Amino acid sequence: MVTTKQPGRNRRFVPADPDLRTLAASTLVNTFGNGLLFTLSALYFTRIVGLSVAQVGLGLTIAGGCGVVAGIPAGHLSDRIGARRMLIVLVFLECAGTITYVVIGSFTSFLVIVGLTTIADRAGNAVRSALYAVAIPAEGRTQVRAYLRAVTNVGIGAGSAVAGIALQADTKAAYVSLILVDAATFIASAAILFRLPAQPPAPPAQAEDGRHRNRAVKDVPYLVTTALNAVLALQFGLIEVGLPLWIVGHTRAPRALVAVTLLANTILCVLLQVRASRGVTSVPLAARAARRGGLLLAVCCVIFALADGVSALAAAFILLAGIAVQTLAEVLCSAAGWALSYDLADPAAPGAYQGVFSSGFALAAMLAPIVVTSTALRFGFAGWAALGALFAVAGAAVVPVSRWAAGRMTGQAGDVPVS
Repeated sequence: MVTTKQPGRNRRFVPADPDLRTLAASTLVNTFGNGLLFTLSALYFTRIVGLSVAQVGLGLTIAGGCGVVAGIPAGHLSDRIGARRMLIVLVFLECAGTITYVVIGSFTSFLVIVGLTTIADRAGNAVRSALYAVAIPAEGRTQVRAYLRAVTNVGIGAGSAVAGIALQADTKAAYVSLILVDAATFIASAAILFRLPAQPPAPPAQAEDGRHRNRAVKDVPYLVTTALNAVLALQFGLIEVGLPLWIVGHTRAPRALVAVTLLANTILCVLLQVRASRGVTSVPLAARAARRGGLLLAVCCVIFALADGVSALAAAFILLAGIAVQTLAEVLCSAAGWALSYDLADPAAPGAYQGVFSSGFALAAMLAPIVVTSTALRFGFAGWAALGALFAVAGAAVVPVSRWAAGRMTGQAGDVPVS
């Protein structure tokens, strides 16, 4: 079991706890492969496979919809057979799905393969969160998640940089080679996970107890908390889809600023995530962090909107200021989400609850492009203001809703109190 409470302060960012080192190594290898695929997949499907942009967009949206429902059953199953075992199985399934990318030759095969791979990926995210719930002491979870999030950003950044080789070559051999490298990272990541101590499944009597069966999907306060977190998670679509299109189509800033803003976001997340998470040690503190994050997201939306109609230099400064504010909001919202997802969950069913929370995040990822393009990109300043208001309201609502959720935990006999 992980015991380190300050993971980022040991041996120049290498944690002293062996289990945390294992989690970090597995995460780094896995996210390096993710960075490869994130960067080249769209171009591979359009330039090499021959699909249209519309087909790729539709296929990814459908796959994302399938992924939304994958987390809940995967979380339940991880409670029964053990989170580590379940995660290793899903990682191997995702490896197999990634390998089959190289044989995609039609929209139908693209839809089937990407859909199944996305299901394995989203299910793996839920089970990975469940693994953290059982492997990390409650008082250290948010800090460990923050450290692993920083590792994730490093891995994705490194993978994206290496993927530039294939983009520069722009040949089928280059794309296929890096897709196979990505598949190999899944095998390596799974092999590293075998070094973790096996986590026992829930005792059969507890797993079949009517109090806990399907408890997560019937826990209304937890579901509302999950929904509010999903609204705040729309910010990732803002950065990945909305901001690049806004820069290119609505401002005079140079196109290269798209890459600069994404790089700045990645670097700042690596530098700030652990520090921003240190004060998020309880449900009330997490709720306040979410409220601050929502307000900062509202501010960054207004800042981004101001980049329209000014000179290229002014637009660049405005956009970089906006990305700094957005990144601070991101690290606060992330820390708040981790704390709330664990502290408001029934400890008897960590997989089921993390499955629900992960499904909310997956739903946000699916809807984010539609929400951002239909507000900010369609209506300009008014759209950005509406989007900012949505973030501010959602962040503020976390405070009373989390109080409601915490109250139902402390008020029920047999439930563990909120930490």
